[in-house]
Amino acid sequence: MSTLSPDELSILLLEPSTTQQKIIANQLSNEGVRAIQTATNIAEAKAIIERHQPDLIASAMHFEDGHALELLRDLKSSSQFNDIQFMLVSSECRREQLEEFRQSGVVAILPKPFSSEHLGKALNATLDLLTHEEMDLSHFDVHNLRVLVVDDSSLARKIISRTIGNLGIQLITEANDGEAAIELMQQQMFDLVITDYNMPSVDGLALTQYIRNESQQSHVPILMVSSEANDTHLANVSQAGVNALCDKPFEPQLVKQILYQLLED
Repeated sequence: MSTLSPDELSILLLEPSTTQQKIIANQLSNEGVRAIQTATNIAEAKAIIERHQPDLIASAMHFEDGHALELLRDLKSSSQFNDIQFMLVSSECRREQLEEFRQSGVVAILPKPFSSEHLGKALNATLDLLTHEEMDLSHFDVHNLRVLVVDDSSLARKIISRTIGNLGIQLITEANDGEAAIELMQQQMFDLVITDYNMPSVDGLALTQYIRNESQQSHVPILMVSSEANDTHLANVSQAGVNALCDKPFEPQLVKQILYQLLED
């Protein structure tokens, strides 16, 4: 359980429609959120962020002065603001449009309209990312657990590393694709591999096949984190030896449950 609650969150609601602003703000209030600031465009949002850094930005996609993805990337590339969590609220359903946000480190993607259940999960994911709650493992000292995180997106690696870091994991090694991961695994041992599916050169499937068939660490647990919705691809990685699959963006509590299952067996 999170030690924080929704009424402790500070949220910036970035929405060009004043009507939608009122609707979403009311839904946030119903979830217990009290500190809500609003902005109708990106320039106004940036000015608010400079004055008072929120915990979470809930943002539409399109604005008169730009695109939410531009703001998200600016925040994630800033040492001052990269810890601000970002939630997309949009009626956009095209996979290629949403994929850019998934890869850029959003905490959640909510459809318009969204249910209280959708919103509650997104707020809980934000709270979990802001909360440190160490795992208590029977077979490992969590501080000594060696984890390899593999993803071609530096932002995605950061989100994964921060999530597992909040669980007490300190020995985290990052690789920007499967090829780099293979080189690392030839040099050192790991207790867990967390890998993306879609990567250049050597993807998650090829990396899994290498680990299971050619490496000296064939029994290491593998968690694949992917936004890939193709059932054939997912079936292939399962058959190749992935121990668990998790979607992007993922829920920290779900990741914690999966890690307990993988590491306590």
